[in-house]
Amino acid sequence: MSVDWSHHGNTGPQHWPGMFKDAGGHSQSPVDIVTGNAKHDPSLGALTYKYNAAKTKEISNTGHSFHVSVDGQESLLTGGPLQHKYQLDSFHAHWGSTDTVGSEHTVDGASFAAELHLVHWNRDLFKSFTDAVPEKNGLAVLGILLSVGKENPAWNKILDLFPKITHKGMKTGIAGGFDPTGLLPENTRDYYTYPGSLTTPPCYESVTWTVFKQPVELSSDQMARFRKLMFIGDKETAKGGAPANMVDNYRPPQPLYDR
Repeated sequence: MSVDWSHHGNTGPQHWPGMFKDAGGHSQSPVDIVTGNAKHDPSLGALTYKYNAAKTKEISNTGHSFHVSVDGQESLLTGGPLQHKYQLDSFHAHWGSTDTVGSEHTVDGASFAAELHLVHWNRDLFKSFTDAVPEKNGLAVLGILLSVGKENPAWNKILDLFPKITHKGMKTGIAGGFDPTGLLPENTRDYYTYPGSLTTPPCYESVTWTVFKQPVELSSDQMARFRKLMFIGDKETAKGGAPANMVDNYRPPQPLYDR
């Protein structure tokens, strides 16, 4: 049986540990990255990734974020902290109600306007994304912090599709495909990595996180377009005082414990 959850009210993040057993674990994500406590590991090399733009075909509104699905057989992530080949499954983002908050990971306590997640699954050990999701070393997620600055042309093809997925359950094709490489920082050599979890329920502790040190800029006008998406379907109304517009769809940082 599925359990309804949200980012607000009595089904919001503070209630998830009581709703999903993994959400109260000691390897939860996101976390606050305290740069002074991060340990340099000289054995970690650069990440290697190659994405096939033609296989990025559809974008939808899940009621929690936008979701770009990928047929990722030819889109692989390797290297860095990873010991296996990881196949791209999808990407989505989290953002705030203003330009000052919205990222899930924070750096020395500071928030960013949004955070992009590229979700990959371990195809060496598992037969499918579904099989990999709950398992140790099952997933690898790239986190890209988004800050407000100059306009980012690479984002416009995705943002231009948002009017077609305004409400939960809506979806549309991506004509000509899309290469998410253009959404990554120009300098992708420096990153933080740690063992963690999904940041949305059921919060399985199956993720190797790689959060790039360099943020990517979007304009304030571009960020405003995210907030025109809706948490609700076109025949629904917001319940319990929750916002209808999709804002503040991020989980706060979780305790680091002994990681």
